[in-house]
Amino acid sequence: MIKKQNQIKRNSPSDVKRVLAMQRLFTVTAAVAVLMGAAIVITLGARLIAKAGRFAISANSQNTVVPIISTEPETTTSIVYQTEKLADDELSDNYWGPLDELPEDSIKTHTHNEIHGIYIGSCSALDSAIELCNNSELNAVVIDIKNEWGIPFNCSNETARQIGYVWDAYDIDEVIAKCHENNILVIGRIVSFNDCTAAEHFPERSIRDKDGNTLLFSNESSHPFLSPYNKDNWDYLISIAEEAASHGLDEIQFDYVRFPAGSTTTGSSPYYGEDSTTPSKSAAINRFLQEARIRIQDKLGVPVSADIFGIVLTSGLDAANIGQDFTTLGMTGIDSCCPMTYPSHYALGTKIGGHTFDYPDKEPYMLVYSVLQACKNTFSQTGFTNVRPYLQAFTASYIGAGNYMDYGYAQINTQIKALHDLGMNEYILWDPNCRYPAGSYDGDMSVSDD
Repeated sequence: MIKKQNQIKRNSPSDVKRVLAMQRLFTVTAAVAVLMGAAIVITLGARLIAKAGRFAISANSQNTVVPIISTEPETTTSIVYQTEKLADDELSDNYWGPLDELPEDSIKTHTHNEIHGIYIGSCSALDSAIELCNNSELNAVVIDIKNEWGIPFNCSNETARQIGYVWDAYDIDEVIAKCHENNILVIGRIVSFNDCTAAEHFPERSIRDKDGNTLLFSNESSHPFLSPYNKDNWDYLISIAEEAASHGLDEIQFDYVRFPAGSTTTGSSPYYGEDSTTPSKSAAINRFLQEARIRIQDKLGVPVSADIFGIVLTSGLDAANIGQDFTTLGMTGIDSCCPMTYPSHYALGTKIGGHTFDYPDKEPYMLVYSVLQACKNTFSQTGFTNVRPYLQAFTASYIGAGNYMDYGYAQINTQIKALHDLGMNEYILWDPNCRYPAGSYDGDMSVSDD
């Protein structure tokens, strides 16, 4: 009976009203909580998105605040900009030390110039070169900043002066000013490791045998070579380039960026170190060009280029022997490389692209076209340096009667035609005597100006 009365009491009208009121209050409270929770989630989401946006905008700046799961900010190191395209090379880093890393805001963007040039050495042919440029497609001259025998401008480099390597053949400021007045670009050529004077003065920096004896090389006029493995040699060459660039040159071009070709006069082998700890020859050349690119192109904004043997474009064996591996050299970040595709430099009977060149010097168009066509897939890849061939503008009578022909305007211009047929526009003409026939040098073979 007691239980029944209690049950009746709990179910009284007043109790029911109170229960219903409490239910309504609970429902309202729950709805408000849900709305407040949604508002909080939306607000937090907006803040995270805003922070992420600020991070994306400032990701290249120093001391960037990065949003993480926790609410505590985390400070990152400065973003480093690198123009490296070659894979990391631990062996090279251990041997020479790692390459310099430059902050993005210290990199000077250089301008690539489309070059149609001629080599004029120590500038004795400057006036005739300017006249030729003003009346043709030519727009640039290559002058010697440092050749095999010395430095023909008033250079202040301490090492060069120490070995008596400097003489006043021309005033670099006057030459550059005169060319620029005629809208002609000036490229400074620097002969690199083929430097017998420096090698004799600093035998410890020359290429030597395992006993420390300086070696002479038969195919290099029986002269010694500076070692491309030696960083003091790198600094010597790059510092000359830096000084020359400060005068307003439009490009620095390193020639003889290679090891000597052929054997030594004594038959002794060069010794560069133990195989397990010594990088390859091509790694040495590539690292030198990377150092030069960083110090000249990246820091000064002056384009860097390198001259290479034409044979290395189609011969891996020759490339390994002299350290000019075209496939990796082209990824060092330099502005351009200049293969010397001279027909006279190829052996009689050379076979390229299914064609046999019985007398390569007599087929200038076909030789240049075949060599560059054979490696076009390599230099057309993304990130590869610009390829600007050196073309033969001299008569190679030294290869013997019947093996050569006279090179005049037509023979030079047909090589330019070969480039155009491959979709290439840049070139430099080479004549060691710096004498070039009149002509437009536009690759048009419909009219002969010879």
